[in-house]
Amino acid sequence: MRIDEIDRNLHVESNITEPDIIWLDARQAPIAIFGLQYDEGQGCFVRMPQAVADTVNDGVAYLNRNTAGGRVRFRTNSTFIGIRAVMKNENMMSHFTLAGQSGFDLYRSVAGEQSKYVGTYIPPIGIKEGYSSSRWVDGQMADYTINFPLYDRVEALYIALKKDALIEAPTAYRNELPVVYYGSSITQGGCASRPGNCYQAILSRRLDIDYTNLGFSGSARAEESMVKYLASLPMSVFVSDYDHNAPTLEHLQATHEPLYRAVRAAQPDLPIILISAPDVLYNPAFYAPRREVVLETYRRAREAGDENVYLVDGADLFAGEDADSCTVDGAHPNDLGFYRMALAIEAVLAKLIK
Repeated sequence: MRIDEIDRNLHVESNITEPDIIWLDARQAPIAIFGLQYDEGQGCFVRMPQAVADTVNDGVAYLNRNTAGGRVRFRTNSTFIGIRAVMKNENMMSHFTLAGQSGFDLYRSVAGEQSKYVGTYIPPIGIKEGYSSSRWVDGQMADYTINFPLYDRVEALYIALKKDALIEAPTAYRNELPVVYYGSSITQGGCASRPGNCYQAILSRRLDIDYTNLGFSGSARAEESMVKYLASLPMSVFVSDYDHNAPTLEHLQATHEPLYRAVRAAQPDLPIILISAPDVLYNPAFYAPRREVVLETYRRAREAGDENVYLVDGADLFAGEDADSCTVDGAHPNDLGFYRMALAIEAVLAKLIK
């Protein structure tokens, strides 16, 4: 007997039969897309221009098609909100939930309040080409946000609403330009249980801010073409979460401060936040020297007169009671770990958003 036959709360919907609905392409106004752009040549969403990603390294070229940080937003009074995703599920990971890797989740905000979780569009086991799923809501006019998967390629997303429902453009974020995050698999969102629980999504809801996630698992090495691209981006704050993926301590020493300097030279007034790895709590022998590299970049910047550079010490990210419960494997945060990361970063970021 299947577990979802014993407990219907664990049943996963895979087909939508609701009558009197219309399907809308998520790429069409008044629906708005954030954190992603569409690559017509590849027929999928990407996080940065593929032509640039291809110059960085093979990992970035591949992972650029993962939709971490992507969102669609809109206002509606529909009592029914469904999705149909056309997507590729190519690499199942044993330490990552399917809902986090391949799922979408839904949040809503009424009358300007902080967005609250509605539910997860949970993908079925064995997903290969996409799936459909739906949620019922109360029909009050509200802003809705649907978060994209953290580690899959999405070719198309369609949204189902009741035929008689209104749909409008979403309420604007409070920051005109996004916060840009650059870093590793932790930055990309591994291993949040669902997309809305990665630290950038938590911060987005708490501070009502737009963001772009440029986290690339195992592939954030601050190559020249990536640094040049990062420095060129219009953004409200730059968050350098670059630490983990430097192949050696010497590589980190040679690239960490130059990354900061390139962004600062291109954007003299931009707030820059430097973050060191939280893993120092679990593996101090390996990560303490890397933490010192990040701290040294910060110290040198401040000594040179940069008063718009800020530090979030990785040693503080998981600190406190049950710090050893913040990861799934001693490196990648679980939901508790991401929540604590968000709170620590918020203490600095909240002061910088205008």
